[in-house]
Amino acid sequence: MWICSKGAAESLGGGSTYKSYLSCVLSCCVFDFIAPSGLWSAQALEMSVGKIPTLEAVNGSTVILPCTYSSCIGIENLYFNWQFNDNGTMQKVCESTIRAEGVEPDVKIYRERVDFVGMNHQNNLSILLRNITFEDGGHYTCFGRNPKEKFKNHSAIFHLIVVDELRVVDNTLTIMIASAVGGAIALLMGFMLLKNFTLFVLAKLEEKNKECLVTSSGIDNTENGLSGTKADSKPTPKKK
Repeated sequence: MWICSKGAAESLGGGSTYKSYLSCVLSCCVFDFIAPSGLWSAQALEMSVGKIPTLEAVNGSTVILPCTYSSCIGIENLYFNWQFNDNGTMQKVCESTIRAEGVEPDVKIYRERVDFVGMNHQNNLSILLRNITFEDGGHYTCFGRNPKEKFKNHSAIFHLIVVDELRVVDNTLTIMIASAVGGAIALLMGFMLLKNFTLFVLAKLEEKNKECLVTSSGIDNTENGLSGTKADSKPTPKKK
């Protein structure tokens, strides 16, 4: 049984229905094999907190905890919440239900200094923390459940680290390594240039030696009176 419908695939973009359907299946859906029935289903709902799920922020600053959702087949009464892991105890930060695409949710906030800044038409479920303290540091979970997908759910975790001041990254080692690598490359290039120059000089010297040998051979033939020399060209004197 396929959960990704062709109708939902058409809503993803232009092109033929079949092509859009395949794009939906291959790009969005995660397939699970259901034993022992042997049926295949697709979990399309996905919650994401970005490629870098960690943030260091200074005590007293304001930060945004990102979260977005995506679904191949769309949503219907999508339930979502943010939770904070307080030493193993999950505390609810906020929650709401999105009835359909494009409908902004009425979000209930359970913690101070928290604002919901997500915009449903962008699938954005992000929250804002104002004037953060060290107690705000920890793991935050963005959770979602889509009844349209037989109540399939998914979650993503974001780690907030609160510090006194941002650390200054010491790039000394990186600079030393880069300098060493650059020096090694320059040395190798210099060696290759010197090698090519030496081979060029040797080739020229060898060519010059060959010319000297040819010239020396011609001079020896002349002195030995061989054919084609000036000695052979003198006529024999006539007797008087």
